[in-house]
Amino acid sequence: MEQKKPCATHLNFSDIQVGESYTFTKVISEEEVNQFAQITGDFNPLHCDPAYGKQTKFKKNIVHGMLIASFFSTLVGMYCPGRNCLYLSQTLKFRRPVFFGDHLLIKGVVTSKSESVKILTIKMEVFVNKEIVVSGEAKVTTLENT
Repeated sequence: MEQKKPCATHLNFSDIQVGESYTFTKVISEEEVNQFAQITGDFNPLHCDPAYGKQTKFKKNIVHGMLIASFFSTLVGMYCPGRNCLYLSQTLKFRRPVFFGDHLLIKGVVTSKSESVKILTIKMEVFVNKEIVVSGEAKVTTLENT
């Protein structure tokens, strides 16, 4: 049976205000990490080999940083602005490791809005236990027929 896909919001550029925030949560599983490795080809033992993970300073495997950062795409594609979003750029800073089973809070706050070029700047953060694990800034626009 085909799984029903969630619907993206549809915010027009004019609907979005500076200071608005958007959030969602996600729990990362080992299976998802393995699927990400299959898709990207990144089978670094730090992520995929439990015996190797035990030998590291973390004492276990960590989640790919880019998997965590990919949730910024979910935030802009599904929440703000949602449908008709076009991602222009993204900066990233990886601050702390993320482990299988961690509960993530993904948050974006609109920090600026350029009416002349229709570009939103969004401060992006991922939290685990109220600590920032990944942060960055996205620039996005909307594809509107106006």
